[in-house]
Amino acid sequence: MSESYDYLFKFLIIGSAGVGKSCILHNFIENKFKDDSSHTIGVEFGSRIVNVGGKQIKLQIWDTAGQERFRSVTRSYYRGAAGALLVYDSTSRDSFNVLNNWLSDARTLASPNICILLVGNKRDMEEARQVTFLEASNFAQENELIFLETSAKSGENVEEAFLKCSKTILAKIETGELDPERIGSGIQYGDTSMRNLKNSQNNRRKFDCMNGGGCRT
Repeated sequence: MSESYDYLFKFLIIGSAGVGKSCILHNFIENKFKDDSSHTIGVEFGSRIVNVGGKQIKLQIWDTAGQERFRSVTRSYYRGAAGALLVYDSTSRDSFNVLNNWLSDARTLASPNICILLVGNKRDMEEARQVTFLEASNFAQENELIFLETSAKSGENVEEAFLKCSKTILAKIETGELDPERIGSGIQYGDTSMRNLKNSQNNRRKFDCMNGGGCRT
C-alpha cells in the first residue's frame, strides 16, 4: 500500500561530528535512542510522515557527516533543502564556536528560503554543560533562527524540532512565499490530487476573471 501525504519536505541535519545528529534522526524515526552510534560516513537517510496543521507531511531527512574530510561530499546534499536542523552539543564549546561555518554553508548552498532551526543537543547532561541556554538563544536571535534544546537520549523536544520547522515551511507555502512547483524549493506535492486541486483552483480563478466575477491577482 503506497503512502499518502500532501507534501514532501527535504530536510538536512548539519553540525560538527559527535554532536548527536544521527541519534536525533534515529530517535525521530524509530522513537528510541541509538546506543551504538558511530560517526556518519558521508550521509545517512531517513523519512517519516507527520501531521502538521491538518496536512500529512513526509519529511525526507539527510543526516550529513560532521567531519571535515566529508564536507565536499555532504555539501552536494544541501541543494534544494527546505529545512535544516543546525545541531551543536551543549557540553562542547567547540561545536558551538563553529556554528557560523555551518550556517554559512546552509544559506549559501540550500534553498534561499530554507528554514533553519538551531538545536542544542544533550540537554540531559546538565552537569557537563559548556554552552548556556541564554547565549545559544542570543545566537539564534542574531541569526534569525528558531531555537530548541533537545536530548536525543530521552527524546525531549526531538519531534518538536522537526515539527516547528515544518510548521514554518507550511505557513510559507500557504502564504505563497514558497511554491512546491519551483525547482530547488525542497518541497513537492505528495500526490496528483494536490496538483489537480491547485490546477482546478487556478482554472476557477481564470474563469471568474474572464466572466468579471471577482478576479484576484
